[in-house]
Amino acid sequence: MPRFSVIVPAFKVQAYLHECLDSVLTQSYDDLELIAVDDCSPDACGAIIDEFAARDARVQALHLPENAGLGPARNAGLARAQGDYVIFLDSDDTLVPGALRAIAERLKETDAPDVLVYDYARTYWTGEVVRNQFSGALTEQGPATFRLDDRPGLLKVLMVVWNKAYKREFVEREGFAFPPGYYEDTPWTYPVLMAADSIAALDRVCVHYRQRRQGGNILATASRSHFDVFDQYDRVFAFVAERPELAHWKPVLFRRMIDHFSTLATTRGRLPGGSRAEFFRRARAHCRRYRAPGKAAGLRTRLRHALIRLGCRRAYRALWSADALRTRLGRGAASARRALRAALVQLYYRIQLRLPVRKDLAVFSAYWDRGYSCNPAAIEAKVRELAPHIRTAWIAQPAHLHTVPAATRRLQPGSFRAWGALARAKYLVNNVNFDRRMVKRPGQIMLQTHHGTPLKTMGIDLQERPAAGGAMDFPQLLANADKWDYSLSANRHSTLVWEKVYPTAATTLEYGYPRNDVFQRTPAEEVARLRASLSIPRGSVAVLYAPTHRDYRRTQRPPLDLERLAEALGPRFVLLARAHYFSDAPLAPDARPRVVDVSGHPSIETLCLASDALITDYSSLMFDYANLDRPIVVHTDDWEEYEAARGTYFDVRDFPPGAVARTEDELIDIFASGHWRGSRSAQLRSAFRERFCPYDDGQAAERVVRRVFLGETAGLPAFLPQGERTPAPAAVHVPPQSAGAPHVPGGRVPIHHA
Repeated sequence: MPRFSVIVPAFKVQAYLHECLDSVLTQSYDDLELIAVDDCSPDACGAIIDEFAARDARVQALHLPENAGLGPARNAGLARAQGDYVIFLDSDDTLVPGALRAIAERLKETDAPDVLVYDYARTYWTGEVVRNQFSGALTEQGPATFRLDDRPGLLKVLMVVWNKAYKREFVEREGFAFPPGYYEDTPWTYPVLMAADSIAALDRVCVHYRQRRQGGNILATASRSHFDVFDQYDRVFAFVAERPELAHWKPVLFRRMIDHFSTLATTRGRLPGGSRAEFFRRARAHCRRYRAPGKAAGLRTRLRHALIRLGCRRAYRALWSADALRTRLGRGAASARRALRAALVQLYYRIQLRLPVRKDLAVFSAYWDRGYSCNPAAIEAKVRELAPHIRTAWIAQPAHLHTVPAATRRLQPGSFRAWGALARAKYLVNNVNFDRRMVKRPGQIMLQTHHGTPLKTMGIDLQERPAAGGAMDFPQLLANADKWDYSLSANRHSTLVWEKVYPTAATTLEYGYPRNDVFQRTPAEEVARLRASLSIPRGSVAVLYAPTHRDYRRTQRPPLDLERLAEALGPRFVLLARAHYFSDAPLAPDARPRVVDVSGHPSIETLCLASDALITDYSSLMFDYANLDRPIVVHTDDWEEYEAARGTYFDVRDFPPGAVARTEDELIDIFASGHWRGSRSAQLRSAFRERFCPYDDGQAAERVVRRVFLGETAGLPAFLPQGERTPAPAAVHVPPQSAGAPHVPGGRVPIHHA
């Protein structure tokens, strides 16, 4: 008997059915049966289901003789189910990778509850993924199992059938079945949750709920079938009437029923023309029949409910229209206010440009105002230490202002204060560029720190890479670069690239990257403190996984199955997953105990110090991490695609900082065999450090401040040889292994093409 019976009813979804069924059958947890129900679909759904059944014994193909609708189709699948738990999945939706394993583990942790509720995310044709806004109701804090009375907030989660796993024994004992018609989820979901003796929650997205552009949801089409909602609520209240112990739920159900009616009444394209008056009459009758006063709602809600109860169709429509008009007028007024303010700010900036430059002011920013980080942050801290006569200010978006030290003036981009500071500060420091409207004045000094050693193609070299630089304004790019006085470099490779791709008169400073100073200056006790702040268990091997951005992909899906990797590594390992800052979503939004998403952490340097090894692909982080002299594994499963789209300055597979994995299986084998920390990997890392980390000796920030801010050209700190440096110690000692050669090529030194 399988653990799960996954039931997928299909009707007119031939374009999406392959993806749906694949998402079930490719789960890492495979103790399942898949019951695919062809609801007499006129397209290729039946043939697709038969194809899957022919090649996978776990698939049961069920063909209905006539179209019965979603509810009866689910019932047909339910009658065939043999699994301990039943899961329903709509045929245009998908299970996310690792969903069934997470569900199975949570069921085990919570001692097999009647119902497990898990989360979902809406996915759009644009690639956007938006998690359910009420995901907080699925917290796993508190008792492992509960009744609905204990957590009534669970009703805020979308009342659908496909975000839950149901114990089949419970379903059969209670005799639950789906009715015909629209809104068949309603008389299933409410009774199931109210009747369950034990409910558990899983705070993890397990289903991707597809939002199709057109025709994907029968509930969004105009039809008299929307009147089925009245029959469905009759069934809900009949269920409660048969169970006196559930009577206290009547006020809640009554209020949610009115909300449902209200939504149908105001959503365009639902009710057919000429049927609205009838709908309000029936809504009024239902309100009179099931009225159950409960907790007082807000004024607007009470007014809306009163109009529904009284059947005041015209008054309700007038109220709704007035609301919509007010919203539109409000948006227009807000837009006008923003435009006026922006014009006033620029006028203020022009006035400030006429005032003298302030020699005691320095303005910093990083990563398009994302917060206090990278080379500018290390330089700013050193300015306060070595040049206290210079006041520092940092421009950051409101969400990131908390990262700026208290001793530093905090400025919001676009504000009067920020533009005033840009107009008058003598020193301007950024790792990207300031607003293109910024005027570089005589007497101002601008330092471009960059934010990584370039493996990928940069600057004007992107003119031949339309996938990566197609939307780039190259004349503006060069105009921004012409404002630079100094360009910071971490190695000779970077110098050659920067001077070629940003052809300006800026002076190159080969001083190393200040952001890497902490890798030579952090003691063991501070490393331990940083690990504790990230809740890394003592004795665990923390592996930082940090992939780079893919220009050839619209959506940045994770290149690795992190749960599979964590399981393969074993209980001693913890994965710290860090998404690229261009990514619109974390790598592991539903982190499990040994996969921790750290995409929102403000400091990549802290994550490097807290980890014992790095897995990356083409990220410049490998050049920084090499300074720690800790193991690095490079995962290059899409090297050809990345090279074709973005372009690189050398083949990292020929000169890697450690072991190279070309597939996920090779990556797992590298860790299983110990090659990730083998002697050959250490040799490769040493050669990599010699080539790319010659100046990162812990004194880069001091060199920059003394040269740029204090005007010193002699007596700058001398560079320490690699053998005299003392990188911050790893918390867990991982001695090299010499058995066997790692999965890397011969380590040929590439010809530099910059």
